[in-house]
Amino acid sequence: MWIRKIGIDLGTANTLVFVPKKGVVANEPSVVAVARNENRVLAVGNEAREMIGRTPDTIIAYRPLKDGVIADYRITEAMLRYFINKASGRFRFLRPEVMVSVPAAVTSTERRAVIEATVQAGAKAAYVVKEPVLAAIGAGIPINEPSGHMVVDIGGGTTDIAVISLGGIVASTSVKVAGDKFDAAISEYIKRNYNLAIGDRTAEDIKVNIGSAVPVDDESLKMEIKGRDLVTGLPKMIEIHSQEVTAAIADELDEVIRAIKSVLHDTLPELAADIMDRGIVVSGGGALLRNIDALIFQETGVPAHIADEPLLAVAKGTGIALEHLEVYKRSIMSKR
Repeated sequence: MWIRKIGIDLGTANTLVFVPKKGVVANEPSVVAVARNENRVLAVGNEAREMIGRTPDTIIAYRPLKDGVIADYRITEAMLRYFINKASGRFRFLRPEVMVSVPAAVTSTERRAVIEATVQAGAKAAYVVKEPVLAAIGAGIPINEPSGHMVVDIGGGTTDIAVISLGGIVASTSVKVAGDKFDAAISEYIKRNYNLAIGDRTAEDIKVNIGSAVPVDDESLKMEIKGRDLVTGLPKMIEIHSQEVTAAIADELDEVIRAIKSVLHDTLPELAADIMDRGIVVSGGGALLRNIDALIFQETGVPAHIADEPLLAVAKGTGIALEHLEVYKRSIMSKR
């Protein structure tokens, strides 16, 4: 079967590829390894991520996207080509139509860069759709109805917040505070309080395993972590509790809450009433942070619930939108 349509959730941390009727066919880190001397791409995705922190001076492994947008055009194009080829298989006679997610606050220049990179990477036609809209579609929200729905999509580089009605975004914002900033805050807290240096992966493990958006009185939520003592320079192990993680990421979560409140403030009264009835849908990797829905309700008074399979919501949204392209084409997409 020829693959004619491909949806790509182009994230700062991970890229997911969705093919209608097949589902998610790839979920890999948004990392590319490049040979410095030849300026040649050596590896993409899982293979490139394994090289981070382990490469000689001649090879660099890094993320070509920063805060959800293209920081390195050529490398992003190579990464898109890798994922399109992976979805299409080895033998491809037709150039596929490709839909790519972008942050809510994307500029026209940034949007054009994504379209150009996607077409250069092998797409017949490229569509870009804002992440909160795709997350809403993927979460099963009927976005074309004349009623208000609010989506908070917490990714790796950005948190996108939008109120959607009649297929379009009525009010939205995008803040560059999300999973990566949470990890950095945890690393900084441990460095400041324990004189211990830890890696990005360890910080992410702490967030996933014992992190919580609100303090929890659970003594079992603790974790032993290993790192390098900044005083002696020797390896050292410490124990950290969930309450400490909550304290470490409190400032970052405050920024997310402020952004949600600002969008609610800009929302028309009728739509605000709809949101009170239906609640806020939370998607993206950040939705997996313990009690994030409880924090949103506590701070805004609006009920919040986590989307089914929040990590896959945007990717699933690309698949649904591609299958019903004519329905969504006019209201949500920019095309080349």
